[in-house]
Amino acid sequence: MPTGDWGWLAEYLQVELNLADVLRSFPDDEPMRAAVPACRGLRLLRQDPWECLASFILSSTKQIVQIQQIVARLCEQFGEQLVVPQEHQPAYSFPLPDRIARAGESELRACKMGFRAPNLRVAARRIAEGEVDLSRLASLPTAAARAELMLLPGVGRKIADCVLLFAYGFQDAFPVDVWVLKALRRLYFSRRRVTPQRLQKFTATHFGPYAGYAQQYLFHYARVHAKLKA
Repeated sequence: MPTGDWGWLAEYLQVELNLADVLRSFPDDEPMRAAVPACRGLRLLRQDPWECLASFILSSTKQIVQIQQIVARLCEQFGEQLVVPQEHQPAYSFPLPDRIARAGESELRACKMGFRAPNLRVAARRIAEGEVDLSRLASLPTAAARAELMLLPGVGRKIADCVLLFAYGFQDAFPVDVWVLKALRRLYFSRRRVTPQRLQKFTATHFGPYAGYAQQYLFHYARVHAKLKA
């Protein structure tokens, strides 16, 4: 259906954020000086909290292509079919929590999500029943919002920080996965042994007010340009 209101798209793409200001806030060190031009124009999206959370629950130990396939099956099986132009492939909305909560575990496993099925189903039920209010998290301090997300099955520190960053814009959330961990150790601590606790303190203090943005530049740089192996 034609629309004249594209505010939702501007919000999703975060086009009103001044990227130059973000980049100027990054630390002036060699890794960031290399990452910024290598990832020129990279921006974070502002995703729907439930879709973001569910997708990251499904991402555990999966490659990107596999995650895309699982999400596509989930939408086709449980989402609503969308109106698309003629000759366009069918498209489906992301299913809401109450729809996932009503699904049987075997139905979810049929979407090839394996052991993640019960985690997704329980998370959906808790959200659908109001036990966890995703809309409330935006008003909480980062630590409190993270703790509430981590009460959900399948949600550890990394997934919680991803949701805080990509769905809510908590810029002090700095997700650390295998790529980021390897990048931090190689680019900042190449000649020193460093504990996870030391790395966590480092990320919380070194990268400035847009630390979450800096994380994405390092993540993409590590995967595509720095030839780091997971």
